Amino acid sequence: MNSSFNKLLTFKTLITASMIIVFSINLLLIERVDALSDSKQLVLDAWTLVNEGFYDPEKFEEIQWKRIRQKTLQKQIETTEEAYSAIEDMLRPLEDPYTRILRPKDYELLKSSNFGSEINGVGLQLGEGDDDKKVKVISTLGGSPAEEAGIVSGDYIEKVDGISSKELGLANTASKLRGESGTKVLVEISSESGEIREVDLERRSVDLRPVRTKRLRDDSHTIGYLRITQFSESVPKKVEEALQELKEKEVEGLILDLRNNAGGLVSSGIAVADSLLSEKPVVETKNRNGIKDAIISQKETFFDGPMVTLVNKGTASASEILAGSLQDNERSILMGEKTYGKGLIQSLKSLGEDSGIAITVASYLTPKGNNIQGQGMTPDKLLDLPDTSDYGSTDDKWVRNAELFLGSLLEKEEVSVQTIELNNEEIKS
Repeated sequence: MNSSFNKLLTFKTLITASMIIVFSINLLLIERVDALSDSKQLVLDAWTLVNEGFYDPEKFEEIQWKRIRQKTLQKQIETTEEAYSAIEDMLRPLEDPYTRILRPKDYELLKSSNFGSEINGVGLQLGEGDDDKKVKVISTLGGSPAEEAGIVSGDYIEKVDGISSKELGLANTASKLRGESGTKVLVEISSESGEIREVDLERRSVDLRPVRTKRLRDDSHTIGYLRITQFSESVPKKVEEALQELKEKEVEGLILDLRNNAGGLVSSGIAVADSLLSEKPVVETKNRNGIKDAIISQKETFFDGPMVTLVNKGTASASEILAGSLQDNERSILMGEKTYGKGLIQSLKSLGEDSGIAITVASYLTPKGNNIQGQGMTPDKLLDLPDTSDYGSTDDKWVRNAELFLGSLLEKEEVSVQTIELNNEEIKS
């Protein structure tokens, strides 16, 4: 009896000891996982955000997205920088340059450009070429070092400080061009004709001034001129104020200038369209489920007179949404040259304490169902004229052409009004 009891007691003691040992080993393993979790958690969080939001889930099957997560987390990732590099490697098979990791400096800069009025850098807005995947200049910011150096929309960035842009990729090329005011960066540029040159650019603070306006007068008519350089959070309110100011000055028509506006916040572009359209479709968005949600403008407008909208090959993204809504609803004539063709919408998500990730979450179509991505929009009236660097100036031939066209529209309206009045008189008699 005692022998059996002692054996049972010994067995229980061994089991208890084994459980303690296993539990202790598990604690050690948990502690080891926790030691790596700060950096690996960034990778896992990035994968999860993309997995939940990316607009083309069919791509996941093609590239074996879950297997990429598994292989990435098996890597030695012990620092935040290693996590960022691992995320870049993980996102590369998606073949979408706009879905990208944003390191703290880039994340803060992107947020400030969306909410503020200044940006430090050389003043280039970049995209990816359609066929060659090279880093392409969408537009240059007015008054920026890039504009002063003669860099134009359609040029390609070949190297930054001796490093190939192909090696860097779109996001890192843009990042290397940014920096503290007063510092310099050497950029190798190639033109669409193949000419290659180097320019030494000094970074500085560029005043974005997203909304600019003035009144244009001739002997017959008063025209309002409204230029939007980008779509930041403050733009819709500024546009409303500008339109109200122009109405008080009794302008008869409006020239909306979207040249070299590479986009920004899509919500801001839609809000501006809302100020110019009355109960009309603005845009259709197509998300990962294939659902097209039409966004309809409100009834009230801030300006309902005749319009001309100026666009060029630097007009992209949110600018194309606005221009497309005006063209498809026959609210405004588009004048200029074919636009850039960026029809994808990104969502900005926080990642960790100070970094972020941009994810392409939807594509958009114009009200008539036209797909802008990679194709751009063709204006109603093409302008085969050299573009100016000083938009809205007296030397701006594009604005002068728009002004003349608006004048002809207004004169036709005057004739129509006179005819109606005459007909009314005839009825009365």
